[in-house]
Amino acid sequence: MVRQATANDLDQLSVLFDGYRVFYRKTSDLSAARAFLAERIALKDSKIYVFEEEGQLSGFVQLYPLFSSTRMKKLWLLNDLYVDASQRGKGVSLKLIDEAKKLAYDTNACGVMLETEITNQIGNKLYPRTGFELNQSSNFYEWSVE
Repeated sequence: MVRQATANDLDQLSVLFDGYRVFYRKTSDLSAARAFLAERIALKDSKIYVFEEEGQLSGFVQLYPLFSSTRMKKLWLLNDLYVDASQRGKGVSLKLIDEAKKLAYDTNACGVMLETEITNQIGNKLYPRTGFELNQSSNFYEWSVE
């Protein structure tokens, strides 16, 4: 079942989040992952949903609120989606994405946006299947302090 994450989930959720970061070629850091997630949950500045079955978490999605000035509405950024490799292909990601869409409806947002790497073959097949459309009319720019 999909439900919102709580502080009680931090042990299992941190392991998933660390796996997510490693997937994107970041160095594993379980304690920093736990601290980051604990802060998100405590400050309520993101929405984190987990997939739980028999007390075991196998996936999560994290969304951050944004705003669209032209649409004058909230817009959610689906920033993180991860399913443990042993649980892939069982529909977990579909359930998590459905929950993200439900959040958009429930908060009267104008939609959900996301970004994934061009090389993310799983994501690039998954997102169109769930109704996301590749925006080919915009350029994505980034500026980093690092």
